[in-house]
Amino acid sequence: MSALERYRKRVTSVITAVRLDLKTDGFAYEKWGATQRCKAGDWLVDNGGDVYTIDADVFARTYKPATTPGCYVKTTVVFARKAEKAGVIQSKEGATHYETGDYIVYNEADEKDGYAVETKRFEEMYEPVGEG
Repeated sequence: MSALERYRKRVTSVITAVRLDLKTDGFAYEKWGATQRCKAGDWLVDNGGDVYTIDADVFARTYKPATTPGCYVKTTVVFARKAEKAGVIQSKEGATHYETGDYIVYNEADEKDGYAVETKRFEEMYEPVGEG
């Protein structure tokens, strides 16, 4: 297995997001080849036309408001590697199926809070960062 590399979101990678600040049990939806689940307080995001939810604690830790209301930028570094073979990773919202060459991405260096991103999409959104 290859080593994790550090990446940051490109400055042009802004998302639109709304917090599900409602009295709700949440809802389930189909995405990435599996059922995803969200709960009250999570965020519904539109990431360049890719719509999904992000756990409330993860969003608070990794995103900050942009200058336009309702827009946010990811400010934390992620840790990623290319998948050597197809597989499935469990995320906070559900499972994500990925193909060989897609990126397995973690919000934490200890490989917690992971998800997968298609190669082309990942390389459009992220850029490598140096050590440190």
